[in-house]
Amino acid sequence: MVSNELVFITGGVRSGKSAYAEKCLINLVATSPKKRLVYVATGVPFDEEMKQRIIRHQNDRAGQRWTTIEQPTDFSKLLSKIKEGDAILWDCVTTWLTNEFYDGYETGVSCFQKEGCIERKFIEMQNTIYALRERNIPIVVVSNEVLDEPLSTSYEVKLYQKWLGRIHQWFVAEATTAIEMEYGQMHQWK
Repeated sequence: MVSNELVFITGGVRSGKSAYAEKCLINLVATSPKKRLVYVATGVPFDEEMKQRIIRHQNDRAGQRWTTIEQPTDFSKLLSKIKEGDAILWDCVTTWLTNEFYDGYETGVSCFQKEGCIERKFIEMQNTIYALRERNIPIVVVSNEVLDEPLSTSYEVKLYQKWLGRIHQWFVAEATTAIEMEYGQMHQWK
């Protein structure tokens, strides 16, 4: 039974997280082949490297039954796009957090610079995950492990790391399964 599954997968860049997450979700819904596999993408093609990365991920899923929903910010808007019987792969939390961090940049004041803005975005995301789980939508969440980097002196980077750590801890606490990927190998922590 796939109901209420929340799988959290983290690991370093190019550690095999996305490929493993795709297989994980497909396995979760194997007994329900009519489920729509929804890939919630957060990437914004702001430079050539990111464009190539997005294309690579799209090519990896080509010919399969994935439906892609672009949701780089405002995670709660996802609720109206998800149907009963869907199964979600959200890739990835770190890109979403970056997008939310700099939301409003074009106005001269990014979200991270506004009192309580990131907190509100975090609560909105939590409430969206809770709502999806109440609808028995299985969810696989991918995130990057960037907290092993040397300590930064930048306030911005420290704040980002603080929030990412908090978000990761929340996901692990809520998850039915928590996995860390290294060099294409899976280590299940929960």
